Amino acid sequence: MLLWEDTVHGGASWSLHLRRGNTLTLEDVEGGANVATLFYNADCFVERYNMPDTLKAQHIAHLTTGFVIYSDMGRVMASIVGDSCGWHDPLAGFNNAAAVTAKYGTATYQDHRNAWHQNSHDNFLQEVAKYGMSLRDLGPSINFFSKVQVGSDGGMHFVPGNSKAGDSVVIRAEMNLLIVLDTGQHPLDPHLSYAPKPVKIVVSKSSPAGPDDPCRLSRPENARGFINTERYFA
Repeated sequence: MLLWEDTVHGGASWSLHLRRGNTLTLEDVEGGANVATLFYNADCFVERYNMPDTLKAQHIAHLTTGFVIYSDMGRVMASIVGDSCGWHDPLAGFNNAAAVTAKYGTATYQDHRNAWHQNSHDNFLQEVAKYGMSLRDLGPSINFFSKVQVGSDGGMHFVPGNSKAGDSVVIRAEMNLLIVLDTGQHPLDPHLSYAPKPVKIVVSKSSPAGPDDPCRLSRPENARGFINTERYFA
């Protein structure tokens, strides 16, 4: 059941509470979007997304349908239950003011108004400050819609054209979540023009994972992670 929907413009930040069991759908409106996303336990902000545990527990270097997002307490925070894109980057992090200026030049709000050059790092700081958090609370992001491959030399390589207009990913909350997202360009995006893309967000009512849920069964560690989450709410 649809609860609400909205659109986040390119280069902007947004935050929302997603209740346990409900889903957040991100839709790439124009193609080529990037959504850097942070996850926090909405009931206790000190618990948040843990990138190393998410990857090593599932033996993966990218995210798609059937994979889950772990917290630093060994609990499953969220599951990816739908994905038409096929690859989302958990490795490369998000851009900052220095990187944006170096790649795209300076464009201030005073001179360019809504077309000014924003960066994800500062946008995240402004957004988490609404909840009493600060720089120390920023951690790794998941970059939805972006694909980064790691070569044999250990270098990370951005793959253009990974996401097309209309592609979407569906994220189900397994605990009450605070989700903070930013639609700035990926830090490894080779495009030399400042052109962040808008993303549609849709929140729907659903229910937590059942005993036969594919995300629970996809990895042995995931079954234990779900148990940890369920005991937290018992």
